[in-house]
Amino acid sequence: MLYLNRKPGEAVIVNASIEIRVVEVRGKTVKLGFSFPPEASVLRAEVFEAIKQANQAAVDAARALPSGVALPERD
Repeated sequence: MLYLNRKPGEAVIVNASIEIRVVEVRGKTVKLGFSFPPEASVLRAEVFEAIKQANQAAVDAARALPSGVALPERD
């Protein structure tokens, strides 16, 4: 993990297309601003983990189906 010190108004650039800027620091709270291309996916870590767990549960349930049971096709 990379750790950086930034002051309000300062930013970092990731992959030349994502900007993360420190907007405000108030006590132990930091407000960040993000600029990124529309195709980028940005999720809070807890939301990402919940989606990941739900996807894994779906895979596990599909694997538990008896052989010969067809799953519906996706559009």
